Amino acid sequence: MRSPKLRFGWLDALILAVVFGLIGYVLHRAQSHFHYDWDWRLIPGYFVRYDASQGGWVPNLLGQGLLATVRLALWGSLLAALIGGVMGVCRVARSLFLRLLSRTYVELIRNVPPLVFIFIFYFFISGQIMPLLDVENRLANAAPGTSNVLAFLFGPPELLPNFLSGLLCLALFEGAYVTEIVRAGIEAIPQGQWEGAAALGLHSRHTLAKVILPQAVQKVVPPLAGQFISLIKDSSLISLISIQELTFAGTELAVSSGRVFEVWLTVAGLYFLLCFGLARLSRRLERRLGRHRQR
Repeated sequence: MRSPKLRFGWLDALILAVVFGLIGYVLHRAQSHFHYDWDWRLIPGYFVRYDASQGGWVPNLLGQGLLATVRLALWGSLLAALIGGVMGVCRVARSLFLRLLSRTYVELIRNVPPLVFIFIFYFFISGQIMPLLDVENRLANAAPGTSNVLAFLFGPPELLPNFLSGLLCLALFEGAYVTEIVRAGIEAIPQGQWEGAAALGLHSRHTLAKVILPQAVQKVVPPLAGQFISLIKDSSLISLISIQELTFAGTELAVSSGRVFEVWLTVAGLYFLLCFGLARLSRRLERRLGRHRQR
């Protein structure tokens, strides 16, 4: 079934005119009230700079922050999906211990403010888990090729312990919400699917893996996409624990350069592009899953 054609009518033109009019009015009021001297010429230089020692262009503060946010979003989404998938299955397991474990995890995170949770777990992870993993010594003894790969995947090696700590905090926080999405997707499958699989002699584990989860995946894709978009925006919270992502870089530049509005509008635009791009990709994935379901 083809989606209906989108037509641009007079009402759409009126709405666009109102929106642009409001934007122009806000900018005019800001200019007349603050008497702000706009200067966008410095912004491109905050993305890349020429490094004479390396003989080429390298990312500057905003470029480094954007790359760190993209890495946090990518690895955080994968890790949150893994944690949430496992805990979501535990939420519907027959074992009372697994259900209590996953329920405790979800309720603990959902009923604690995000900043409080991030602060507590960041200092716990940095102070207890990272020394056990011995990340700094492993990095110091790593081969140059390994260091280059780690730098590409996770950013500067000297900042890797902090990055991993922030990543774990973010993934644990978002994983609780993914857990509930997965649980709801599994419980949305009709009970008859379980009964039919049992009648065919399938074990409950095989039923879950081969019958229930493939159907549940199609149901959880839209809410998961929304949660991963929220993860990109929530990644700004870990700037408060000195993880040098986009919001942290924007704060430093706004203070040091004095170009407050230009920097923060640029940061807002970058977040919008990341979230809007992911929303478009998720929409395309939903359409593909919809066509596959209709076959």
